[in-house]
Amino acid sequence: MDDFYTEVPRALIATARDYASGAIFPSHGHARGQFAYAAQGVISVHTPQGNWLVPPQRACWVPARLMHGMRMHGAVTMHNVFIAPDAIARMGLPSDCQVLDASPLLRQLLAGAVSVEALYAEESRDGRLMALLLDEIAEARALPLNAPLPQDARLARLCMELLQQPSLDSSLDAMAVQAGMSRRTFTRQFRAQTGLAFAQWRQQACLLAAITRLAGGQTVTRVALDLGYASPSAFTAAFRRVLGQAPSDYLSN
Repeated sequence: MDDFYTEVPRALIATARDYASGAIFPSHGHARGQFAYAAQGVISVHTPQGNWLVPPQRACWVPARLMHGMRMHGAVTMHNVFIAPDAIARMGLPSDCQVLDASPLLRQLLAGAVSVEALYAEESRDGRLMALLLDEIAEARALPLNAPLPQDARLARLCMELLQQPSLDSSLDAMAVQAGMSRRTFTRQFRAQTGLAFAQWRQQACLLAAITRLAGGQTVTRVALDLGYASPSAFTAAFRRVLGQAPSDYLSN
């Protein structure tokens, strides 16, 4: 994806591409950090450490040289900003993969940046636009739209199975039995390896699935009940806590 930028002597290079639903990029890496913004559609990103989901008008930060794959859910318009290592260090950009919110200003800057030539004059309006874009990327707020994978092979296998069929009905006790661990050992190992309690991880896995299903046209009620929420209102409350808007508003956007 967009490897021409590697030797361009500019801190930022911005591109825009359209992708068909279901398009897949196998695991790969970039010499620069990648800020991948979903102007339209949903993007899922996977690395050896876990899975991230990028809703419309949000973005994913992928550090330089991190191996990652991508899949498009629905027709996707992706705006990419590839950032040179020295600019990453100067701005203190994250060393791990993250889903990021995009402020209204950041969205407008991205819309303008994709029209800027790769070899823009750094002291020109285009250069100032790109400098402000870098500032806004560095200020973007992280969103908990990921499901980190444990290092333990047994736990990782169970988590991958749950990502394939997520449900709030998946109990901690049942997972512990399948892993061949006591409840206490499972709880301790799961938190140590993912940074989350199992209930938190399960909630995030369900939310990732919900975003993909909503993007595919499923109704809020169907998504809520299929994922094990007590009611559509309970699902809406959980959705709003993370994304700051109700699923109906998300769909209309």
